[in-house]
Amino acid sequence: MTNSFYGPLADPAGDAGWVDGDHQPRKGFFTDTSVCIGCKACEVACKEWNAVPDDGMNWLGSSYDNSGALGASTWRHVKFIEQPKPLGAQQAGMEGTAAGVSVTDVLNRAADSALAGDRSTLGSTNRVDLGMPTTTLPGQVDGAQRTEFRWLMESDVCKHCTHAACLDVCPTGSLFRTEFGTVVVQDDICNGCGYCVPACPFGVIDRRVGEKGVTKNEGIAQKCTLCYDRIGDGLQPACATACPTQSIQYGDVDELRERAQKRVDALHAAGVHDARLYGENGHDGVGGLGAFFLLLDEPEVYGLPPDPVVTTRDLPEMWRKAALAAVAMLAGAVAVFGAGERR
Repeated sequence: MTNSFYGPLADPAGDAGWVDGDHQPRKGFFTDTSVCIGCKACEVACKEWNAVPDDGMNWLGSSYDNSGALGASTWRHVKFIEQPKPLGAQQAGMEGTAAGVSVTDVLNRAADSALAGDRSTLGSTNRVDLGMPTTTLPGQVDGAQRTEFRWLMESDVCKHCTHAACLDVCPTGSLFRTEFGTVVVQDDICNGCGYCVPACPFGVIDRRVGEKGVTKNEGIAQKCTLCYDRIGDGLQPACATACPTQSIQYGDVDELRERAQKRVDALHAAGVHDARLYGENGHDGVGGLGAFFLLLDEPEVYGLPPDPVVTTRDLPEMWRKAALAAVAMLAGAVAVFGAGERR
């Protein structure tokens, strides 16, 4: 069933009322975590372009991450996940031995070459000097083979869902679907009610906290706009422009999905069997994501719900039952009043 609350929907912008002339192909992000190096250039570029205020930047003590999670003042968040990968878990009969060549070495080699400035194994990219303080490789001592430990890094962002619960529950029309199929907050219309915050199944949107009259948009719901002001002028979003490894790729969602599947197939052929796509399926609980991901482990490892469902999916049925209950209560009241009149 296709409607505004759930189910497959090929054209979110058209469903929202955009017509020929204004209607544009759906735009979005494909984030390939297999080549993310955790540089956080996307976080910085997002803050600079969108004038997103500082949100503390405190070391959390649990990892090298310093921004914690997505929020009103963090529209892009690079997750750092330190993951031991015992060799015995991947190759039977090798338990307890030193880690050597394994399936993850395909990714290690790509990361190693990136640290040295050679980006050829990452695909068609330009050489970028990241200013790294050292080129010593993790787990490599005196020429020994690398130990079986890896970083999982993911640049998280608003998913710009096909069925966006935040948009469905907004009472003021502050949240709207753009002609590109993305979801944007209008700061001058939002009244800060916060209904959108618990509605999001990914915990993306939030109200900005700060000093009243000093902090920009204090108390107003904020999230990624997919740089609506840039893409309308034919530019890439700031985060995708700043990404040195092309981990963040911007474009037409249909083309990105094809590109993402080819990347997964290539990784599987290279022995990286854990590679998978997240959010590309239009038949999932949110109708597919406008910003989807290539992951190297289960979604839960990255803090993502394994089977997200739009929280407004059951609204039509709920309203139908509420209406039936109201009619039943009205009929009962009329019956009681009529019985009293006859006596």
